[in-house]
Formats: sequence, C-alpha cells, structure tokens
Amino acid sequence: MHNDLIVIDGLQYSNWNRAIFQQLKEGGVTMVHVTVVYHEQIRETLLRIGEWNRQFEIHHDLIMPVKSAADIRLAKQLGKVGIMFGAQNCSPIEDDIGMVEIMRELNLMIMQLTYNNQSLLACGCYEAEDSGVTRFGKQVIKEMNRVGMVVDMSHSAERSTLEAIDISERPIVISHANPNSFHEAKRNKSDTVLKALGESGGLLGFSLYPFHLKNGPDCSLDDFCDMVANTADLMGIDHIGIGTDLCQEQPLSVLEWMRNGRWSKEMDYGEGSKANADWPRPLSWFRDSRDFPNITKGLQNRGFRTEDIAKVMGMNWLNLLDEGLKPQVLKR
Repeated sequence: MHNDLIVIDGLQYSNWNRAIFQQLKEGGVTMVHVTVVYHEQIRETLLRIGEWNRQFEIHHDLIMPVKSAADIRLAKQLGKVGIMFGAQNCSPIEDDIGMVEIMRELNLMIMQLTYNNQSLLACGCYEAEDSGVTRFGKQVIKEMNRVGMVVDMSHSAERSTLEAIDISERPIVISHANPNSFHEAKRNKSDTVLKALGESGGLLGFSLYPFHLKNGPDCSLDDFCDMVANTADLMGIDHIGIGTDLCQEQPLSVLEWMRNGRWSKEMDYGEGSKANADWPRPLSWFRDSRDFPNITKGLQNRGFRTEDIAKVMGMNWLNLLDEGLKPQVLKR
C-alpha cells in the first residue's frame, strides 16, 4: 500500500547529500518541504537557493524542484523526490513587504512568521508575553495570501497563531508540531489552536522530533498513532498530515544556529533544559526517511481506513497546496 501513496513530509532540515536523497526515495517520499532559511537574510537566502539549484543539477535523477502542486504529482509519476522550499523565519523579507513576492517568484512556498522569538511579524512561542500579529505582520499575511505563499505558525505563540488563522484569507499550516495534550512543550499546540486550525481549513503536520513526543526518544509507534487518531477526532481527518522535523547528519553547530542565530551570545536550550542541548536519540521506528512505511503500517494497525491513511500520509498536504500556492492576482 505504501508504495502507491503520495507521501509528503511537511518539514525537514537535513544535511542534504545524495545518500539522504536516496533514503527519501527508498522511503517512498514524493515531496519534502525543506528549510532553506532559519535566520538568513536576503542575500544569504539567495545563496541557499543557489546551492539548491546546484543540487538539482547534480542529482537530477533523484530529485526535482517543486514550483507548483502539479510538480508533486509529476514527481510521483517520474519516481523522483520533489523538493519544496520553505523558511522557518521571516528574515528573508527583512523589513520590506516587496520581498514577499520576490521570494515567492524564487519558489519559496512556505514561510513561518516567527522562529521562537518575537519577530517583525508576530510573537514566538518562547516569549513571556504574546503581543499577537503586528501591523506589519497583518500586511505580510495579506501579501502572502495574494502571491500564493503559505503561512506557517509552527514556532509561534498562542495568540499570534490564533490571530494569523483569523487574519489569513487562506488556510494556514502548522507544519511540524504536536498537540500539547499529548506532550507538554512550548512548541506544541493547544486544543484551542488545533480546533481553530481545523475549522479554518488549515493543516497540522505531526512532528517526529523526539523532544515533541511523549517519552521522548522512547515514544512508541502505537502512542504516536493514538495521538494521530485523537487529533483526527479533534480537528477532522482532512486537516492532519506529517511534518517530521527530521534533521539528519547535522552537526551541533547547526542546532546552535537554529536556536541562537545572531541574537544571543548565550546558548538557548530551547525547552529550558540543558538536556536538550544536543540532538536527541532517534526513535527506534523512525530513524530516517526509509522508515516512512512504518508510519503507514502503524496507522493500518490502529484501524485507520485506507483512504484516511492516504490523507494523513500526503493527500491532505497536496489538497492544501493545490489551492494555497496559486497566486490570487498577478501583477504585470
């Protein structure tokens, strides 16, 4: 069954190389949303995109760029892994709303409004006070809607996320997080947020990052699938997917870049514990992308219907992107 599915991973930030691309293919992954930006600004973002263009040249037999939802279906047809660009922060637009359209023309398809901290657009989930979406943020959401760039609130605080859901005229995503009721973490989301997300037509991508799961690296596949089932009851089966947050073969310096960027001289320990100062031990049933079939099998064992498994493993993502990536109005 798994080989017949369109499988979409809603977020990875791996140290990309041919072996990892091969793992994606072996795991039956049709498309992966790759982070090209954490704290990079305009010029650095352009350099990251240039690096990816080189990857497409070198590994053209394995991967292809995703410039529209149609390319995801094409990747499945060709037996390649589609690569879709995204940003985990709003730094690529700096303080210029005109950069939203430019970045979208460069195939940046998804952008988070914040990464943990307060940004020019909204408030991150680690701030003590959540001031909500800013004046600039409201205008950027409107522009993202117009050009066909999906709003992502994975690292945003509660009020900011609820406001973004309300402000956006198009469904938004939380590409990689879990319910706070399953495991309490600053990055995980309340039932209030998840219900609002589902009611608005948005999507939650379940994270397999161990620090966001009950019992951490010892979280069982059964417990994960129970979480999926319970969230389907809360949000509706059409509004959930996968966003593994897989960070393969990355050195500790990358983890420090993710958390610290350039804003702090001190190490930010994320959830507030020095135990989280290094990469976690991987899950036994999801070590890398080759283990995607384990999720399909786990959902089967949990009693999910075939059509519902197809939705969770990729079709819900595809349906959202079908509409979300289409520009509303073309300037020219």
